Formats: sequence, C-alpha cells, structure tokens
Amino acid sequence: MRWWHIAPVLALELELFPEDAWSAGMFWSELAEAHPGGTRHYTVAVTPDGAVVGYAGLMAVGGDGDVQTIAVDGRHQGTGLGAALLTDLVREAARRGCADLLLEVRVDNTRAQRLYERFGFEPVGIRRGYYQPAGIDALVMRLDLAAAPADHAAPADHAAPAAPAAAPEDLDEPAGHPRPDVKKDTPHG
Repeated sequence: MRWWHIAPVLALELELFPEDAWSAGMFWSELAEAHPGGTRHYTVAVTPDGAVVGYAGLMAVGGDGDVQTIAVDGRHQGTGLGAALLTDLVREAARRGCADLLLEVRVDNTRAQRLYERFGFEPVGIRRGYYQPAGIDALVMRLDLAAAPADHAAPADHAAPAAPAAAPEDLDEPAGHPRPDVKKDTPHG
C-alpha cells in the first residue's frame, strides 16, 4: 500500500466498517512506518481494472506481530482473497522474526473468526467494548508462528485461487497516474 491507495482504501473502509472505520489520518500514520526498517507492512489487492477490493496491515515490533487490519470488499468475500491477504501478513511476520501474531476480531464476526482458526489462530481473551462507538467486544486471537507450517502458507483447503479476481499488489508508483485519487489497488477485525 502506498499513499495513492489511501483514498480508495478509505472508501472501502467506510463501506465495510461504518461504525468504527479508521480515519485517513490513521492510514497516513500507519504508512509513515511502512518503509524498510519500519514497523508496519501494508498490502492492497486490486481487480485487473484497478479497483481496490482488499487491504491488510501488520505491525511488527521486536518479536511480536499484530494484524492491524484486514478487509475484503463484500463482492469478493468467499473467493480466497482474505486468505491470500492473511497469508501475506503471516509470511511477513515470520520474515520479520515474530514469534507470535495477535489480532482482534469482533465477537460477532464469525466469518473472520473461522478464517483465522483455519490458519491456526486460537482465542486468548476478550477486550470488552473494544469496537466503538457500538461497544462491541473484541476476541483476541494468537498464532504461534513457531508452530505454524514451515512455509507459512494458507491452509491447503483455503489457499488463494490459482487465478484470483484480485491479488495483493505492492507497487512503487501508480501506472501513469501519480495522483492520490487514482483507484489502483484490502476482514478488518
């Protein structure tokens, strides 16, 4: 994810999480740490025509990793895109030497919880009233990366499709349109 992805990612964020959406400032702050040697890793997914359909972010500090966000456009849910984005985060956390990977997920988001369980995440606690302003509790889940598969890939039964409608993208510049409003290219907890 780069600065020019913020506008389309924010639009998707507001569509998917209207009650507790991140602000543009939060995304800018996260991307400020997504550089070589930084503590963040963000990726985006786009369709062949450049529409943003997914994004995901990781914070890695010391030996600890935390899934900051993961989101997939409703029209692309169930296609393996969420698994592809999560695979990217798990692999990046392992590459950065994280021993554990944590995340928070809404207690009422059973679809996301099932995805995380397939990757080996286990419930470790509840954060009461975590998602505001609705006051929804968060289920805290943990993945022991030392016990995860050696290649840190998605579970075989839920690997990303061979030819997905969208795929994670990591570009240095937008193709021919260096403007932040260009739509180029992310299940939030």
